[in-house]
Amino acid sequence: MCTTERRQKVVKSHPRLSLVQQCNLLDIHRSGLYYKPKNENPLNLTLMRKIDAFFLEHPYYGVARMTDSLNLDLGYCINVKRTRRLYRLMGLQTIYKKPRTTVRDLKSYKYPYLLKDLKIVRPNQVWQTDITYIPRARGFMYMYAIIDVHSSKILNWSISNSIDKESVYRTT
Repeated sequence: MCTTERRQKVVKSHPRLSLVQQCNLLDIHRSGLYYKPKNENPLNLTLMRKIDAFFLEHPYYGVARMTDSLNLDLGYCINVKRTRRLYRLMGLQTIYKKPRTTVRDLKSYKYPYLLKDLKIVRPNQVWQTDITYIPRARGFMYMYAIIDVHSSKILNWSISNSIDKESVYRTT
């Protein structure tokens, strides 16, 4: 049983069991019997309606941009923290293109990890590659780097707007 259901089982005018005994039996705090959740204030409800209407037209607006729109276009004076809380409360999530960094080929061979028991004690003993994405206004740029494992020094790097083999080969 959840806590709310257990609270509802308490009978305040029970002939034999006091409130303390009932709370002990149900394993709930006595102070929770008197808790009444606060509702959202009227301004937040109005803001939520405005955000909902605006978000339907612009589902790619994040919290900061929505705050600017509410402040500048509609004349409210709210901060980013309030907008973020209302986004979370409403379950809104910005729609944007997410990076597609891993596309696994199910037919290809999965190589074992060969460096498992290797002690790396000198520079240039082991190199590793890393691919990271850089978010931009429209899409992503991908950075490929070759790193020396011993010193963590970047030996070479390149940037590309696509994630393909040719871009990685240009780095080497």
